[in-house]
Amino acid sequence: MKKLGLVGGIGPESTLDYYKGIIDGYRKRTGGDDYPVMVIDSLNLTEMYNLASKKDWKPFTDILVESTTRLVAAGAELAAMAANTAHIVFDEVKKRSPLPLVSIIEETCHYALSKKCKRVVIFGTAFTMSSGLYTEAFARYGMEAFVPTGKDQKTIHNIIFPHLQEGIVIPEEKKAVLEIARRMISDKRADALVLGCTELPLLIREGDLELPLLDTTQIHIQKIVELISA
Repeated sequence: MKKLGLVGGIGPESTLDYYKGIIDGYRKRTGGDDYPVMVIDSLNLTEMYNLASKKDWKPFTDILVESTTRLVAAGAELAAMAANTAHIVFDEVKKRSPLPLVSIIEETCHYALSKKCKRVVIFGTAFTMSSGLYTEAFARYGMEAFVPTGKDQKTIHNIIFPHLQEGIVIPEEKKAVLEIARRMISDKRADALVLGCTELPLLIREGDLELPLLDTTQIHIQKIVELISA
């Protein structure tokens, strides 16, 4: 068993999902009575959001690197960042981190390939959707990825912040997001919707749409469990 370090708090609701998901996944995978050992360094979501809003990526990156430093001091052997938006600076954090990092982006691409996806729609925060984070990664694997227009990006982003980050799901907001999804899926002839924000699974669930959902949180958790139980 490897000791996991989790960069959490960005946001708190998804950190809870990671914590429970890793425990459940580990126990299911190992089939024993043990629990995985992990440490969580919980960051200030408001501070990180403000930096991302200003695209002030250097201090944003510095905070993430400092988090991995605290995790290794606590005995962690590998780490993961429990947020999609944080992966905008993944390469720089990885270079400076004292711990190996598990990428949610790369694991999602691998999973999509295993499901024979060719064209996907990406939903996430405006930071993630506008950054090219997923579209560029999917292109490297020979798949096409599409993000909403600026107006639709704003609609989705303003539902994630503040409501989904607080664990609040409003039916009218869910309806608005599903309308955007159905329109894009039809226009782009997509074969999957990527939930590229760790809070989106609170809003969009299997059965809401007539195509597969790629839940990046669960994909990430699955790979983390595989690595810590090896």
